[in-house]
Amino acid sequence: MIEDPNTLVSIQRVELNKLDLVVPLFDKYRVFYKKESDVVSAQKFLSERLLNKESVIFLALLTEQDNTMPIGFTQLYPTFSSGRMSKNWILNDLFVDGSYRKHGIGKQLIKAAMLFAREDGATFLKLETANDNKTAQSVYEGIGFKLYDPHNGFLTYKIDLN
Repeated sequence: MIEDPNTLVSIQRVELNKLDLVVPLFDKYRVFYKKESDVVSAQKFLSERLLNKESVIFLALLTEQDNTMPIGFTQLYPTFSSGRMSKNWILNDLFVDGSYRKHGIGKQLIKAAMLFAREDGATFLKLETANDNKTAQSVYEGIGFKLYDPHNGFLTYKIDLN
């Protein structure tokens, strides 16, 4: 819980040498979405994303009395728009440890993602959330995200290949 006004939260882009700070949070994120805990596979998955430059991760770090600990992260994946002829970003993962929610950490992570995407020349940052995730929806709308027609004149098809 963040109670001391002298605590400092910083948002940092994760490089491969700091991956060990985000892996436990990523594993908790997956467990939150009813997946089995698997720290070894989480490490492998995230390191492959960073090594192959397939994602960008930002980490929220809380510093209290010379102790720094990771408390949240967001992961972005690139996407491209032929119509706009631009690279854009999908904010795919956002997680704040339960003890640190409702303190604006998620909002700080989103704003860091927005700044990064803007500086990268993106024309949009897209995200999805569950219909019943009202708390997240209010955060997104408060930042300025607009709900749009998910069909947008197109149909989405999916095939499971497992």
